[in-house]
Amino acid sequence: MTAMQDGLNGAPEVAEIARAESERGEVVLRRRVNEQAAEVLELRVNGVFVMDTLETGTEIELAAAALELVPDPRDVVVGGLGLGFTTQRVLADPRVEKVMVVEIEDALIGWMRDGTVPHGPALLADQRVRVVNADIQMAIAEARSTYDLVLLDVDNGPGYLVHADNERVYQEAFLARCRELLNPGGVLVVWSAAAAPELLAAMRAVFDDAEEQEHAVLLQDRPETYFLYVAR
Repeated sequence: MTAMQDGLNGAPEVAEIARAESERGEVVLRRRVNEQAAEVLELRVNGVFVMDTLETGTEIELAAAALELVPDPRDVVVGGLGLGFTTQRVLADPRVEKVMVVEIEDALIGWMRDGTVPHGPALLADQRVRVVNADIQMAIAEARSTYDLVLLDVDNGPGYLVHADNERVYQEAFLARCRELLNPGGVLVVWSAAAAPELLAAMRAVFDDAEEQEHAVLLQDRPETYFLYVAR
């Protein structure tokens, strides 16, 4: 058996291609070959699946749903770089002039910059992008500018936290600070791996208008439902 599983009995071939440790634990990038013989990159944090390059629909929709609601989305904050698909969708909109991407894991930023994630260098070379290596809570607390969109995908949602400290991201005090940073007509969108009625209630307490959107996805051949929470 090599470092990559041999795929016998229909099991996907999997190989670890990058690993890093921080005070929050381990971040691992893996490559697997699916049943169609296509290579898929998969990101895991502390052993928990976070995202891959196969099912990117809700990461893209996180941006698309917000962009549709704002007539002039010039300045955007993306909380969570991940594998870059939300940022990529934001940059595809010619109205966007500046994107601040906040990512707490320095190693992930490095893998995107150095080509470990193949599409990463071109994405981060866009002159509209500024990557900030920080906790989103700190970045939002210290922000001095205002924005048209704030897009948050920093954990798996309030019910499936990878890092317990992220609990505050889904609570009224942090959401209220996000609202303070939004320009008139601005939009906040939060991604969640499961329905989060407490998050929706908190957003409705802070914003004039908030709604839940369900999105059916196929995750490693399993049907799942992810959720976007949109506030105006």
